[in-house]
Amino acid sequence: MYDFAGGKAAWLAVGLPIEGADAAVPRAGAHARADVPTCGLGDSLQEVRKRTNNARWDTCIVVNDERIVLGRLGRAALAREDDVGVEEAMSEGPSTIRPDLLLETVARRLRDKGLATALVTTLEGTLVGVVRLEDAERVLEG
Repeated sequence: MYDFAGGKAAWLAVGLPIEGADAAVPRAGAHARADVPTCGLGDSLQEVRKRTNNARWDTCIVVNDERIVLGRLGRAALAREDDVGVEEAMSEGPSTIRPDLLLETVARRLRDKGLATALVTTLEGTLVGVVRLEDAERVLEG
């Protein structure tokens, strides 16, 4: 048994399992890729680039020790040739979505904004993963 103090919306927003008719509706949290590379503020950009390339990603999420999202390194930051720290190269305060957001809504927003990914976090800012537009569209078509 789990003692959860929040209401249904809070339950959904942290990505906890649900039952009933809503359980079959695809949501961001269920399709967020947790294998997205992460790094810390003190990491070397050059080392992060190597790890990110080896993992075949073009982004790295900057987190603290509790996996709270602090920033994001995108393609431009990862392409920098100078050996600076992650803190200097990252974009602070990236836009995020909650795990309970309907996957259809995520895909529509990404298409409308010309984006390829959406960063999924809990209410507290803890990283859940990244939803890729191509993955979302594949799920919604199937």
